[in-house]
Amino acid sequence: MAVERRTVDLSAYPNLVVILLGMQVRAITGIKTLLGFGPKIAKSAADTPDGLLRHEVFLWSLFPLHAGIRQYWRDFDSLERWARSEPHRAWWKGFLGNSRGTGFWHETYFLQGGIEAVYDDISPATGLLAFAPIVVAKGSMFSARQRARLAGAAAAPPPLSESDLYKG
Repeated sequence: MAVERRTVDLSAYPNLVVILLGMQVRAITGIKTLLGFGPKIAKSAADTPDGLLRHEVFLWSLFPLHAGIRQYWRDFDSLERWARSEPHRAWWKGFLGNSRGTGFWHETYFLQGGIEAVYDDISPATGLLAFAPIVVAKGSMFSARQRARLAGAAAAPPPLSESDLYKG
């Protein structure tokens, strides 16, 4: 029997953004953190934030335990607006203060070209971190908008400023 091959017409989504997110358990306490976020993230996606086209959950690996999400967004502004609003803003601020036994990363891919990524407390290296030169997420590499070299102002201030995050 012949394979049914299909493709998609993305012409209605010229500014499509695909983001892969992962949470890696790095300590026993991280299991509780990961399991605690699952229902919160599911509810947030079920609330269908403006611009979210699709939300999918998957498992990267069992050892180390590493869960992932793939999301399709209409455009970067919608993704950024959601990421800087509640409840995501509070989650991110809390994580940046204490990763609670986990590591987190995301890689964002733009239909119009370009990729941006960040990796927080990730080991062993995964994705782009495994082969590309590593730089500290400061200055022009601090925010997703800056890393992607996107013009325009951010939808809202970040959960933590660069100076607050890198105090001391």
